[in-house]
Amino acid sequence: MSESNDSAAVAEASVAAAPARVAAGDPAVETRLGAAIVVGTAAAIAAAAAWAVVTVTTHYQLGLMAIAVGALVGIAVQRVGRSGAPVLGVAGAVLAGLGCVLGNLFAQAGFAAQQTPLSLAGALGLVLTPSVAARALSQAFDGMGILFCAIAIYEGYKFARKVPKG
Repeated sequence: MSESNDSAAVAEASVAAAPARVAAGDPAVETRLGAAIVVGTAAAIAAAAAWAVVTVTTHYQLGLMAIAVGALVGIAVQRVGRSGAPVLGVAGAVLAGLGCVLGNLFAQAGFAAQQTPLSLAGALGLVLTPSVAARALSQAFDGMGILFCAIAIYEGYKFARKVPKG
């Protein structure tokens, strides 16, 4: 009877220790950084497009979109990266910041397409030229724009660092 109690105690201890090993960067848990960056980049572009659609449609830059960009990118990085390692948090933060910047540029392209005879693709090509992009971003990143981008970066880091369950 003592042997079965010992086996149960060992099983309980190993199950309880599993999340700690993952959180501590257990080498048995592979961090798939390259794949996480690819999927996180795709999530950042998709979230930026959604940000632009909402901004152009409402004519407001909503803080909720910054949270959504950061969350979407962070979750994508975490799910593919698997480990919750610190490097995934950095990737999630950088890619969420990229999503924020692209969202502002895509929104500027949307406004330009509405106000000029340019197609959306033509406006996007124009807005993505370095000189126009710099001007557009300097206008977009006033106090609230910087705050929204900071929120997106924080959310991207926070979600990407979550340790996967089970």
